[in-house]
Amino acid sequence: MLELAVLGLLKEKPMHGYDLRKQLRAHFGPLANLSFGSLYPALARLEAAGDVRTISPSSPEARGQRLLERGALPLTGSLGGERASLVARRATAKAAAALGGRGTKARKIYEITDRGNELFEELLDAPEGKSDDAGSFSLRLAFARHLSPQARIRLLERRRIQLTDRLQRTGLSLARPDRALDTYERSIAEHSRETVASDIAWIEGLLARERRDLDERKKPASQEGNSPRTAYTTDVDERTTT
Repeated sequence: MLELAVLGLLKEKPMHGYDLRKQLRAHFGPLANLSFGSLYPALARLEAAGDVRTISPSSPEARGQRLLERGALPLTGSLGGERASLVARRATAKAAAALGGRGTKARKIYEITDRGNELFEELLDAPEGKSDDAGSFSLRLAFARHLSPQARIRLLERRRIQLTDRLQRTGLSLARPDRALDTYERSIAEHSRETVASDIAWIEGLLARERRDLDERKKPASQEGNSPRTAYTTDVDERTTT
């Protein structure tokens, strides 16, 4: 889970280990108590595997220019896409230059590699396993914008199955408890059941939105496929009338 979070943050911009730890602790609940003793070994493993690399903090302007020239995103083939790509590359170059200009020559600046991008996609789309791990799901959902619509739907459907199983178990434990529950124990169990039911409703809402958005994306392609036939039919009708 730590490797996934690190790679996800480095996809946005190069970062020092200190900044990585700060972001991980602030925005990812399961990693709120992350220590440097856990982070730096993880970075070392990723670097040894070629998933991340370090940037020299010297000459930040030259490094920023190299990042800008190399490009953080592939060419898109459209004017709007190229403009967005250029903005992203400039932001990456600016971040790298700022990181190197803080007078922290001893700090390493980490950036993700192409191999790291591939690993990130694999980790993000991988099933969580049989365990009902809310932390793992929350982390994947935080980076769900990097998934395809179909992959996001798979992620949400897996979570819905996990929550549905938990709701059934909670219901059974309330209906047939192993021992008599006092008022407070039953109140806790009922609150847990209501919380799971609320989470399921939330997942259902996300699923409905994803499917609606996916249907909207399919509509223009379908309409464009029918337009030539419509134009041809109209042309034939006009010639027949003449």
